[in-house]
Amino acid sequence: MTQAPDLTISGSATIDGAPLFAPLTLTLGAGQWTCLLGGSGVGKTTVLRLIAGLETGAAFNGQITAGDAQPVTSRVAYMAQDDLLLPWATVAQNVSLGARLRGEKPDLARRDRLIERMRLQDHLNKKPGELSGGQRQRVALARTLMEDRPIVLLDEPFSALDARTRADMQDLAAEALAGRTVLLVTHDPAEAARLGQSIVVMTAQGLTPCEPPSAPAPRHVDDLETLETQGALLRLLREAA
Repeated sequence: MTQAPDLTISGSATIDGAPLFAPLTLTLGAGQWTCLLGGSGVGKTTVLRLIAGLETGAAFNGQITAGDAQPVTSRVAYMAQDDLLLPWATVAQNVSLGARLRGEKPDLARRDRLIERMRLQDHLNKKPGELSGGQRQRVALARTLMEDRPIVLLDEPFSALDARTRADMQDLAAEALAGRTVLLVTHDPAEAARLGQSIVVMTAQGLTPCEPPSAPAPRHVDDLETLETQGALLRLLREAA
């Protein structure tokens, strides 16, 4: 993996001429987790998809730049809320999907190391229908890591999981994505308080930063400072509604 850069998106977006989000500037620190929260419809996923170079349906007036001045979209890996696994493919085949779609030969040794890292070695030849929700998300995370990109965009990837599995996946993702520039879009103040090294609330009027806890992530769910940040985020979200 090349060194993770900082990244800035600055501008505004409209849909059919109507404002989606006001002019804003969001900077992702190099090698850090930035958590972006906000109510439904304020444009969080649009920001993420703009950075990824994906279709949004919105007209964007602005720019997206990396601190090292290199192109951004070619260095991005994206993990969605839905695991998007191919139902007819095995775990091993899903993890190496990106290389196969590009017509490249997958690094099978790297694939197998990632599968072991995700504790999926006993499920190598299973198909998604044979896996639990948490196992499927681990496959999706392994596939994201297989791309070995310095910028990782996460669009509510754990929100459909039960509380225990979600906490396990948060821990695993924090360990596996250490050193990468990560943007996590989430509705969950508790998730942001656990994982964020920078935390920002998005509203129709712009961005409001929230001071993250001082402890390193992932933080204990019952840590006092983490709970205080969770409460502060909830207040910001309610005031913006």
